[in-house]
Amino acid sequence: MEEFIRIQKTARYFSEGNPDAGKLLIVLHGYGQLPAFFIRKFSAFYPNWHVVAPEGLHRFYTNGNSGRVGASWMTKESRESDIEDTIGWIGQLVEHLTTARNYTEIVLLGFSQGAATAARYFYTGNHAVNRLIIWASVFPPDIDKSQLFSRQSDTFENTFVLGTQDLFFNEEQQQEAHSFFRELGFKTVSFEGNHDIDEKTLEDIL
Repeated sequence: MEEFIRIQKTARYFSEGNPDAGKLLIVLHGYGQLPAFFIRKFSAFYPNWHVVAPEGLHRFYTNGNSGRVGASWMTKESRESDIEDTIGWIGQLVEHLTTARNYTEIVLLGFSQGAATAARYFYTGNHAVNRLIIWASVFPPDIDKSQLFSRQSDTFENTFVLGTQDLFFNEEQQQEAHSFFRELGFKTVSFEGNHDIDEKTLEDIL
């Protein structure tokens, strides 16, 4: 019989940029990445943004039982409890950051696997995040679609981004993804590139 107990766990995040700029960009890494390296992809935004990269709660060796370490947000195992834990983790982080400072704009960007966690948190509703960027990922099927339009804003626009050479999306899948997100009210953006963050594209969005 599967049973659970709730424990305390130390979660880490990395912070760069300008905390006094008044704008906060929270970036969630993809599968097998580490936030210490992922946050460097946003270095061009450090002067005008406070950039924060939390880490998925599950670390593992990416090749065998030693060497390079990566992190994951969840797997198919104990999925529901992992979703609850990750949403709670991001929620505590947002509360911690916004208690310390007042931000005029808060953007939550989820890349690849991190996008599912970003979307699930964003659509919980009761928080300070203004807009969501889903980058190179699908939309979590477990989110209640009735929640989507309650989080739309006349001031801030949610965005879906996908590279034209993304190895996880063939041409047909790319078209389907853009169509799907447009139906959800997202602005959709393509760039010439692969499964990665494109600095110029993000600059245009922000």
